[in-house]
Amino acid sequence: MTGDRADRTRRRWLMLAVGTGGQTAMTTALYGLPYLVPAFRQRFGVSLAGAGILVSGPILGVMVTMIAWGVVADRRGERAALAAGLLPAAALLAAAAAAPQVHLLAVLLVLVGAFGAAVNASSGRLVIGWFPPHRRGVAMGVRQAAQPLGVGLAAAVLPPLARHAGLPAALGFCAALCALAGLAVLLLAADPPRPAGAGPVPWPGPYRGGRLWRLHGAAALLAVPQFVVTGFALVFLVGARGWSVAGAGTVLAAANLAGAAVRLLAGWWSDTVGSRVRPMRLLALLTAADVLLLAAGALWPSPLGTAALLLASGLTVSTNGLHNTAVAESAGPAWAGRALGAHGVGQHAAVVLVPPLAGALITAQGFAPAFALAAAFPLVAAAVIPGEPGGPPAAGYPGPAAGPGAAAAGEASAS
Repeated sequence: MTGDRADRTRRRWLMLAVGTGGQTAMTTALYGLPYLVPAFRQRFGVSLAGAGILVSGPILGVMVTMIAWGVVADRRGERAALAAGLLPAAALLAAAAAAPQVHLLAVLLVLVGAFGAAVNASSGRLVIGWFPPHRRGVAMGVRQAAQPLGVGLAAAVLPPLARHAGLPAALGFCAALCALAGLAVLLLAADPPRPAGAGPVPWPGPYRGGRLWRLHGAAALLAVPQFVVTGFALVFLVGARGWSVAGAGTVLAAANLAGAAVRLLAGWWSDTVGSRVRPMRLLALLTAADVLLLAAGALWPSPLGTAALLLASGLTVSTNGLHNTAVAESAGPAWAGRALGAHGVGQHAAVVLVPPLAGALITAQGFAPAFALAAAFPLVAAAVIPGEPGGPPAAGYPGPAAGPGAAAAGEASAS
């Protein structure tokens, strides 16, 4: 039994590495595009709002297909869904690198998002299925750290690559990352064992009551300041603060690495206190306060705005692992893929218009009003976040339990 448990533990961490690698590669391609805004404008002559539309293209594609990919993961397994998303996305990115017209590029980026949604819907389910409740917060924190890691990688690599080698080289880099991640899935990934009681469950399944709906709504609200900050951080530092593109990219990469650490700490915190929602609510309030400071600091050239922006790069992403874990635990194995898909759709639906609308607002009124408006959303989210779950946990995906016996109980149930 000890040998079997050790082998299962090693496999868990391997699956976490594969899922996180796939998510990091796809994040670089989908959400690193804001760092190519200057390259889009130079190559195709589009306005800031037009570049924002290009940035939103993958988000639209993700929104349209994510629930369908969740169904694939629930019924066919995580490995199949991940490979079927990553490899075609790599091919589409390679085609986008060679696109001669902006309209063709826009269509290809939407399709990249449509296939990339498979990673968002499946990699979280892969991690949830392999880890016991008392370690799930940290594990999902690692997986969710893929987003700031991917954005940080994009901030460090894409601007200088586009400047020195051109936009096609930057998009080709994203294509290569996705292809490598897809090959790793084919060679190494394994679906987690399905627990007893994880068979088909008809609609509405876990959607009886309002808990999942409130989690979806809170996550959508929290996504708005995240996309405002990540979408225009580079433009703010270069245009409003006079930084060089390379210097701003390097600093933002470091800030995104700090954001990855914040997600890990948030996951550890949730495992320790036995709650996903209490840390999530407090982090939402801290995010609102920091983005308000950012708005104030944007009114004049002071270090306050820059410091608040760098802090916001971490705080705005700090809750992602918590609400994704809470959704999967509330949905259970039979519905986790679809629930995570619906969860992602809600977030992307909330932010699909954020880059172009925020770009237009910044162009007309400046950065301060855009940041001030973004600060209102996490305040509302803090009120929407539900309380602790009531009743028995969903079969096979129990939530965390605080206290000295939690770890032993989790290991026993996972073995």
